[in-house]
Amino acid sequence: MRTSRTLAVALCAVALTATAACGKDGTPGAAPTSGNAPKLPTYTVKTDAKIDSSIIAEAKKRGQLIIGAKADQPNLGWEDVATGDRSGFDIEIAKMIAADLGFTPQQIKWQTLVSSQREPAIAKGQIDFYVGTYSINDERKKTVSFAGPYYIAGQDLLVKQDNTSITGPESVGGKNVCTATGSTSIKNIQQYNPKITQFDTYSACVEKLISGEVDAVTTDDAILKGYASKYAGKLKVVGKPFTKENYGVGLNKDDSVLRNAISDALKAHEDNGDWKKAYDATLGASGSPAPDVPALDRY
Repeated sequence: MRTSRTLAVALCAVALTATAACGKDGTPGAAPTSGNAPKLPTYTVKTDAKIDSSIIAEAKKRGQLIIGAKADQPNLGWEDVATGDRSGFDIEIAKMIAADLGFTPQQIKWQTLVSSQREPAIAKGQIDFYVGTYSINDERKKTVSFAGPYYIAGQDLLVKQDNTSITGPESVGGKNVCTATGSTSIKNIQQYNPKITQFDTYSACVEKLISGEVDAVTTDDAILKGYASKYAGKLKVVGKPFTKENYGVGLNKDDSVLRNAISDALKAHEDNGDWKKAYDATLGASGSPAPDVPALDRY
């Protein structure tokens, strides 16, 4: 669904920290920045990485690692449409992994996928793996596998700053709540009897919230904190998480070698401090301190 040019311009105006003009309708602009933000870590690329995975062998042959990601989630997975640059915590996690697999940042080809496209893209081999607020659950494990978790979030609600009627999931009955098609958020919120509106992207939901066409947006609190930070003074997170979401790296169901290699990379960068540095420079911009690093679930 296309939004009007007027709405797109208005959204640019309220993005207090955006540094570039908005692109075409419905696409993200520049990521929010802060002059006092901690610096991102750098990752040493392993030149001797030997991974007996057909996926990695093919990536080496083509000279590129194809990583699926989100492009409209501030501080998590964001694409600046003016430059094509990617930023956010998930992007840093992907770069850490790529470095340990033997790929430089310049050898990463980012593939933007909405939530409903993730399993098909992995199963069909259209991407090598996916890093983008991807909750690990048993249903998804029927078609893909996961390395991680590398972060634990909880579903919450994003509302306008002056909203006092929505205080948690139990208060959304009859309200119009927006979320992304194909996300776990739909099932989780349905028990509270709201009217559910769905779009392919959360950014579309946020646009509808700002324009007053929906009452709230629901998804993981990490995602919502990014939008609240971008639209400071306009939007707020209710602050009452009601689920536990384990973020994992999604990949081919049958490639246990690659899954173990990604888990090894996550552990190495968690132990050497890169994980926390990446959090502080991205999600930490919301003001929330870094949580404990979750234990990896190897299987």
